[in-house]
Amino acid sequence: MFDANIKQTEPTTVAFLSMRGPYSQIPEGYGHLYGWVASHALTPTGMPSAIYLTSPDDVPDEDAVWELWAPLAGQPELLEPDEDGIGVRHIPKKTVASAMYKGPYEEIGATYEALTKWVEGHDYSIVGPPEEVYFSDPEEVPRSEYLTEVRFPVTKR
Repeated sequence: MFDANIKQTEPTTVAFLSMRGPYSQIPEGYGHLYGWVASHALTPTGMPSAIYLTSPDDVPDEDAVWELWAPLAGQPELLEPDEDGIGVRHIPKKTVASAMYKGPYEEIGATYEALTKWVEGHDYSIVGPPEEVYFSDPEEVPRSEYLTEVRFPVTKR
């Protein structure tokens, strides 16, 4: 069953890592990002997420551009990306269309398609890149049980 809704996100501060290339780099990227967070005495909070700046429908895997985000507690100093490509930025609140997906990441495409149609059918427009929020640790949960929230920033038409 597909279930979508519109909601407001909370403003947050994230450590971010800009990435290019195959999505298979995600586990290694999160290891690098969270290692950097720990080495800078920052405190992670909440669920990690990723912003996808290119679409798999538009560019080959090796040309994909995306960012990994690690939400941070408190009010850490904002930082431009360093030599490792990691920085800290503030993410303002936004209105998003949201749907939960359960299953392996490779099969999430149908949720994207259904959410896109839902947005269009409810008089909203997508106004930015999609975000995935990860609620499951792949090292602890079977692939069939992965829980991911797909979000599109939207505005009412």
